[in-house]
Amino acid sequence: MKKTVFITGATSGIGKATAELFAKNNFRLVLCGRRKERLEELEVALSKQTEVTTLQFDVRDKDDVFKQIANLPEHFKHIDILINNAGNAHGLSTIQDGSIDDWDAMLDINVKGLLYVSKAIIPQMIENKNGFIVNIGSTAGKEVYRNGNVYCASKFAVNALNKSMRLDLNEHNVRVSAIHPGLVETEFSDVRFKGDSERAKTVYQGYKALQADDIADIIHFVVTRPYHVNIEDLVVYPTAQASATVVHKNL
Repeated sequence: MKKTVFITGATSGIGKATAELFAKNNFRLVLCGRRKERLEELEVALSKQTEVTTLQFDVRDKDDVFKQIANLPEHFKHIDILINNAGNAHGLSTIQDGSIDDWDAMLDINVKGLLYVSKAIIPQMIENKNGFIVNIGSTAGKEVYRNGNVYCASKFAVNALNKSMRLDLNEHNVRVSAIHPGLVETEFSDVRFKGDSERAKTVYQGYKALQADDIADIIHFVVTRPYHVNIEDLVVYPTAQASATVVHKNL
């Protein structure tokens, strides 16, 4: 029976790569994101391989999240797998120089957005006594680094929520897993440095960073294990990275 996968942050990076891989493997897709044009392009491309519908919303908008998920087309209402991928880093400043707007964005997207989407979908998983939630965290949720402060705090929260979800949903036969990537070459640094593409490029120079496809492949592996198997917490670095702050570069 074809399973339905719900992916937030599906228009770029890990989310887009995951959508493409799952389409190839014949999963039905609900793709969510803020950018309407990108969602439309993705729907057209992937509809050649599988059934696809899209939801345009910002995970920070609680009312819109619940409204749109409640109004999914009937054929897509049963969600088997939720991939909480939407997330961003904004700025790289000391705590004393940090922007409150940046703090709000990170906490609202990375923590509250994950909670809103999960809250809208978990009840049906409990009712069906079946489902899988994959939370995309970060190694920043395992180890803090200088100037990471609020971003790290948001990802530590994702780590804690993942563990709490697993405890709360255990009796309902719902699997919960987190994947914590290190340095992945996506639009992440462009967003963090607010469009300063030259500065963003330096993050990935001198070594081979993880690619979005690498994480998509891991997500697919995790969710396709036999149902009695739950890979509950997985940290993945590129070979050149040993910790949040130790990266071997050949410059």
